[in-house]
Amino acid sequence: MIAGRVASSFVQRQVKYIVPVPASAATGLVSAVYRQIADEMRLVIPPASLHSPAPDLLAAYWMLTREPMLPAGRVDRATKEAVAAAVSVANICPYCVDMHSMGMYDLSTEHDAEAIVSDRVHDIVDPPTREVAVWARTAHEAGARQPFPGAHAPELVGVAVAFHYLSRMVNVFLPNFLLPPRLSPGVRRRFKHGLSRVLAPTLRRPYAPGRSLPLLPSAPLPAEAGWALGNPGVEAAVARSYAAFEAAGARALPPAVRDLVCRRLDGWRGEETGLSRQWCEDLITELPVGQRAAGRLALLTALASYQVDEEVVAEFRRDEPADATLVEAVAWASFAAARLVGAWQVPSARPGLTH
Repeated sequence: MIAGRVASSFVQRQVKYIVPVPASAATGLVSAVYRQIADEMRLVIPPASLHSPAPDLLAAYWMLTREPMLPAGRVDRATKEAVAAAVSVANICPYCVDMHSMGMYDLSTEHDAEAIVSDRVHDIVDPPTREVAVWARTAHEAGARQPFPGAHAPELVGVAVAFHYLSRMVNVFLPNFLLPPRLSPGVRRRFKHGLSRVLAPTLRRPYAPGRSLPLLPSAPLPAEAGWALGNPGVEAAVARSYAAFEAAGARALPPAVRDLVCRRLDGWRGEETGLSRQWCEDLITELPVGQRAAGRLALLTALASYQVDEEVVAEFRRDEPADATLVEAVAWASFAAARLVGAWQVPSARPGLTH
């Protein structure tokens, strides 16, 4: 009981800008999702609790990450952790890099985990892991070649899409680092070894596919998510979560803002925006003055989430103070970018975005 209260307090302190629903106060859908997460992850992790002001998005996040990542399928968990870590490196999300490189310490090797952490994926020793990690590191670049059979796509593309979504959310709502940033390299590695042993039961236990699916109603699978076909659990999770993210965007962001984000993403091929935000400021001038704060938040989240700061969030909240609206706006923008990355993984498909 005491350990649970301490863990819950830690989660509460990590989340920025919003007040997450405590596990002890959760009801309805939030309670149902929290129970699954606590059962399978040992506690309600911060990436989950940050979604809690918007219950349907909490469920969408959980099924989008759980179904490709946790159940045993055609791809081993070590490879999936490598994909999650490599995507997190691509999105400059040190928090997620720390978390999923720790998983590799237990499932793979320290050397290969740290090769991803330091953005040296070509130095990974294990050839199959290296090939998949190289793909994951560049999956956000149009034309990235898949080095795996099509039957593996629902799991591997699914993990990549989930972490293109999640790393953006984490960059906005959580601290930059999971581990203390001032640790020396040696101490950091010892810390990771210790935590990987703690995580080992959650990394190696069997998970039943489809457990999360009853949390949201069924929905049709969009054409741009055709990569999910062939795995019923992943296919259903993607269809349900995509529908929830679209509905959230319609609630939280004006049509003109969503249209602007989609048009900018239609011209994006994975390139970085650079340190300056001027590109964003130039784009939002076409929006009505009252919608520019929303446009700034959505564009930065989609294309440079590590640049979303307290000022950007405060500007948005002057007109939209509700925690749920902030979570929905950031979630839709994160999803819009992740959906496009997934669309590039569908054979012979390069669709634009609609809203």
